[in-house]
Amino acid sequence: MSATELTALLLFCTAMSFSPGPNTTLSTALAANFGLRRALRFCLAVPTGWTLLMLVTGLGLGALITGVPLLRWAVKLGGVAYMLWLAWQLARAGSLSQADPARLQVGFWQGVGLQFLNIKAWMLALTLSAGWVVSAAGAPAPNPGERLLLVCLVMVLFAFSSNFAYALIGSLLRAWLAQGRRLLWFNRVLAAVLVATALWMLTV
Repeated sequence: MSATELTALLLFCTAMSFSPGPNTTLSTALAANFGLRRALRFCLAVPTGWTLLMLVTGLGLGALITGVPLLRWAVKLGGVAYMLWLAWQLARAGSLSQADPARLQVGFWQGVGLQFLNIKAWMLALTLSAGWVVSAAGAPAPNPGERLLLVCLVMVLFAFSSNFAYALIGSLLRAWLAQGRRLLWFNRVLAAVLVATALWMLTV
């Protein structure tokens, strides 16, 4: 991969990974409500799930999902329903004592599975596959396997670092949020972000 392609890849991954979305929102919420250690499992689940998604996209499943309207809508609606459910559970926690881990069930495997219900993640994987894996500067790539490995390594780094950064912010706010009704409004704001993301997914 040329220096120009690699630079473009890094800029693209930075913009996509660090912009707010369902993963970063949940990382922040989990750390604010349960602590950084609890959120770390989800921070590790995101790059794991995304790498698996990228691999199956490279094998052609992504094109099938986006090319068959019924499958595409199944992924969309499944993801939207799950995010709305998470938003509802999150919005109900008004104090750390009410932040029951059983209520906001987003562990490692749930985090991995969430990547497959995110139509934005599918579109991102397809974009990376078309722009950096199977093509090189507009021409067919002679080494798609090596390029796929490089893209996965880059995205693992960015997916973990972005979610860990958001989780760290959430954990640093934990003591401040424990006072009064601050956590309730913080959770409701994050829940609203999840709802907005879910509604946006319907338009993608």
